[in-house]
Amino acid sequence: MNKVATAQAPKKAPGGSRIGRFLADNGALVGLFVLGLALFIATPDFLTGPNLLNIGIQASVIAVLAFGLTFVIVAAGIDLSVGSVAALSAMGSAWMFSQGSMPGWVALVGGLLIGALSGAVSGFAVAYGKLPSFIATLAMLSVARGLTLVISDGRPIGTAPDVSFLGGNIGPIPMPIIVLVLAGLVAAFILNFTVMGRYMYAVGGNREAARLSGVPVRKVLITVFALSGLFAGLAGLLLSGRLDSAQPQAAAGYELDAIAAVVIGGASLAGGIGRISGTLVGALVLVVIRNGLNLLNVSSFWQQVVIGLVIAVAVGIDSLRRKNQPH
Repeated sequence: MNKVATAQAPKKAPGGSRIGRFLADNGALVGLFVLGLALFIATPDFLTGPNLLNIGIQASVIAVLAFGLTFVIVAAGIDLSVGSVAALSAMGSAWMFSQGSMPGWVALVGGLLIGALSGAVSGFAVAYGKLPSFIATLAMLSVARGLTLVISDGRPIGTAPDVSFLGGNIGPIPMPIIVLVLAGLVAAFILNFTVMGRYMYAVGGNREAARLSGVPVRKVLITVFALSGLFAGLAGLLLSGRLDSAQPQAAAGYELDAIAAVVIGGASLAGGIGRISGTLVGALVLVVIRNGLNLLNVSSFWQQVVIGLVIAVAVGIDSLRRKNQPH
């Protein structure tokens, strides 16, 4: 009787273990809270309405880029082309309106399709060409940026009104923040509540085991890169809407911030682990750091150093987490 009771009694997790698990699952969120508290103490300008709206606007492009990249990283890939694809999507959209005399809404949809198609090409190269995702997307980075310069002849092009609307406001709320929230909800739905989302985790966890289990691995790979390109296209339109023009060098280097946001948010570069909510927090961490350092008048050169250290720490934590996971 006592033995049965003892065997059936639930084991209580030690307090330290629960805290450790919480920190492991929500480290980026805790870090964001601590960072915000420190900046609130350091400067009275941080926790003000205009500055918080500014943080949301600044985070919108990086976060939307990172949402799409989360699909790729969950599936154990990498996409280095998102910054260039964002620029190509914005430039293609602007060209459709200004040179192709297409309606504004067609130019907007066209920009999104350019992004999705660019991502699908990278996915096809990975799935059927057997290229490593690093190489395939590195090639797309160069191709997309080159096409952007060819289309624009190295000059800015004005955007369609429908795209410029993305950079405006609805009442007191900036449109980039609204788009950020909607994009995050769509991305979270895809990853958490669809069959394709489950397939992404399966492919990222073990590609061969997923294939033997009947998962259409090639279809999944093309889909994740197409989604990454689609979200990159949306980010490019957001950026051009804010600037009211498509710039040939827009979003240069943004792929590094997007990758950093995904990793800081708790995703594993080895695949199989990642959340859209974590990616959003990771993007906010990066933007809050930059915003706070600007308010404190820290040199932009030192800001790069700080961001680099944050990325290194995030990747180091990911490596330790994978090392300590039971096999």
